Amino acid sequence: MPRKIYTGKVISDKMDKTVTVAVTRLSQHRRYKKTIKRVSKFNVHDGAGSCKMGDTVRIIESTPFSKTKKWVMLDIIEKA
Repeated sequence: MPRKIYTGKVISDKMDKTVTVAVTRLSQHRRYKKTIKRVSKFNVHDGAGSCKMGDTVRIIESTPFSKTKKWVMLDIIEKA
């Protein structure tokens, strides 16, 4: 099974070697067919500490680093 790759925006860089990334996706309501914006937040490992708040990054699924950290930063797409 291939690993998941998402693109999101860094919303917090206060932790050491960890950033919080918000991934926004659009889904459709089952009954009303209205498009709804959903946001998921992921704790992402950033060993180099290179991303800052507001950056757009690509993240990939990995083996767990801790209880909540199961993602690794792949690359920075756009700097803030």
